[in-house]
Amino acid sequence: NERYIGDALFQKNYVTETLPHLKKRNYGEKQKYYVTDTNPQIIEKEIFEAVQRLLKERYKPYSNDGHLMSGKIICAKCGATYKFKKCGEKFYWICRTHDKKADQCENGRILESIIHGAFITIYNKLFYNYKQVLVPMQTALQNLKLQRFSGNSNVMGIHKEIAKFKEQVHVLARLKTKGFIDNTKYLEQTAELNAKVNKLQSELKKITHFDDEDETLDQIDMLIDYFEKQNVPISEFDESSFENIVEKIVVINQNELEFHLYGRLRLREMI
Repeated sequence: NERYIGDALFQKNYVTETLPHLKKRNYGEKQKYYVTDTNPQIIEKEIFEAVQRLLKERYKPYSNDGHLMSGKIICAKCGATYKFKKCGEKFYWICRTHDKKADQCENGRILESIIHGAFITIYNKLFYNYKQVLVPMQTALQNLKLQRFSGNSNVMGIHKEIAKFKEQVHVLARLKTKGFIDNTKYLEQTAELNAKVNKLQSELKKITHFDDEDETLDQIDMLIDYFEKQNVPISEFDESSFENIVEKIVVINQNELEFHLYGRLRLREMI
């Protein structure tokens, strides 16, 4: 992380302009901004660069088997990722360490259907309670940012503009859900509003240098927007819903999973 040497790289992630609006890692699709001396230096630059060279030498590319959850299920005991396995007519996920040497990690295999069931439960809890869970988180983060830059009229003005456009997006989502506007008009207007928001957020990040905090706030806002567009809870595992809200799953033990959602929200579920 470049912040260790007092620098910052902005726009590591970006939001897609078409629906569904997803947060994606920026691999060159958008311009990145590298700014030096944005925060106190933690380690010497020479040490940082030496560590980066060592990490590069040891790096081994991750082999993804094409499955939706590949690389997203992590063992809390040993830190290894889970691998997909088929046994007869059943599908499992198993800790890679346990799969090689069971005595080195006690977390064994878990039926994929059980993971799916836990996700359905988590999803439906948020579907019914997102206003009580996500909106207070959003408000608290926004208030912290406003307090930090309360004396900066430029920052405050941009925040107000962003809040105004985001509220308009939420209103459009509610109107579409209730059938008051058609899909074409909804897509056209939300695309225009989100383009304005993205432009303002880029300007804000250049001024405030709080990329990670902005990212969390953006993700929470996307989650709220996502659930506002949903009409009913789910009864079956839905890949699109999983991709939209889950960053990773940590297997605490054979009886408990911890879902890490976008926006740094963590929810545990017994299995």
